Amino acid sequence: MSDTTDSMLRTTPAPLTVWGRDMIGEKSIKQIENAARLPVTMRVALMPDAHLGYGLPIGGVAALEGAIAPYMVGVDIGCRMHATIFGRSPHHLKQKTETYKKLLLDHTWFGRSAPARDNRAEHPILDDARWALLPAALGDLKSKAAEQLGTSGSGNHFVEWTNLTVEADNPFDLDAGSYIALVSHSGSRAVGYHIANYYSQMAENICAFLPGDLRKLAWLDVEHGPGQAYEMAMNLAGDFARANHEVLHQRIRDAAGMAVVGELQNHHNFAWRVDRPGNTPVFIHRKGATPAERDVLGIIPGSMATPGFFVQGLCETAENILEHPSLNSAAHGSGRKMSRSQAKKGLEPKRVREFLRKRGVSLIGAGLDEAPDAYKNSKDVIAAQSDLVRVWAQFDPVIVRMASDGGRSIGEAGPRREKTNHFRRKKRRK
Repeated sequence: MSDTTDSMLRTTPAPLTVWGRDMIGEKSIKQIENAARLPVTMRVALMPDAHLGYGLPIGGVAALEGAIAPYMVGVDIGCRMHATIFGRSPHHLKQKTETYKKLLLDHTWFGRSAPARDNRAEHPILDDARWALLPAALGDLKSKAAEQLGTSGSGNHFVEWTNLTVEADNPFDLDAGSYIALVSHSGSRAVGYHIANYYSQMAENICAFLPGDLRKLAWLDVEHGPGQAYEMAMNLAGDFARANHEVLHQRIRDAAGMAVVGELQNHHNFAWRVDRPGNTPVFIHRKGATPAERDVLGIIPGSMATPGFFVQGLCETAENILEHPSLNSAAHGSGRKMSRSQAKKGLEPKRVREFLRKRGVSLIGAGLDEAPDAYKNSKDVIAAQSDLVRVWAQFDPVIVRMASDGGRSIGEAGPRREKTNHFRRKKRRK
């Protein structure tokens, strides 16, 4: 461990590297600097999409030696991006807009909505033996998983049809040109939320010596029971998040009947184990950051009406991850420049709808807090990390579905089922 004070904090912070500092607020900088003061921290980094989070900022990356911190992972454990590329021209999206809208309306569920019991999906994740290993307090999560399998969360989660422009030099050896791509963003739903809250409270109790402003950075020792139990539960939640996307994309692929020419995915809100023979393992926490080790593929979205990107990592190999100042990481999106409350108070629905119209975007659902102006410029974010990733394709949203916002959505209303078949959710602990 590094040198510490009597309060168990480092006298010399761990190394910190920031990408796109001019795009990041000082409060987010302060949060990552706090993480650098922990005695278990080896290195931290901040991506250009960074903004405030609980404990670690969104866009924050931290390498912890022998420790795993639930709130550095986040509440939506294993939240991920998933894309399916179809061998069809995006002109078809404009020619058959209503057909593609119906595919989203018939095969996606958001927020509190869920498929009827007789329409629930099946997936091997529901037979995973790890459900039985969860503590008694989390014993009903398998039933929640069965209900929510193949569904998407609220907030910034989405499923969209996009116009994908692929460069000649691409990992799938596709001809340069335009394709249709189905892109989704969501995570582990109630499963990750309950696991995160259960173990973050445990970590805070164990790390009660931390000052109040650092309490959400509390960690668990991975060589003892609670840390090992959280790692297992985190991995289960991450696998469940992957299953959600697999089910969702399979449903739409089957219904659309188009030829698939490529598929890619990546996740964030996770702690990656780095085993070191003869040494304590290290956990790379990426809270809203994309893995970007050399040649690894990733997806970095914009907003509902601004470009997103398919990328290829330029950082170190997996074996040398601790030697790279980014810890082999990149941004996971555009990043907020306005809080949700600021967006709701300061943006005008009429102007947002006009912007969507000019961009040729058809929107279903979504609240004003997800408007494009609430986010940083996606091209600026990509430019600020050109040493971390290489862009090989750009996707522009054409038909987007997000959760409805209690009847105040800026897009078209979804079906009435948005208000039915909902699961009960406990009030979130802040």
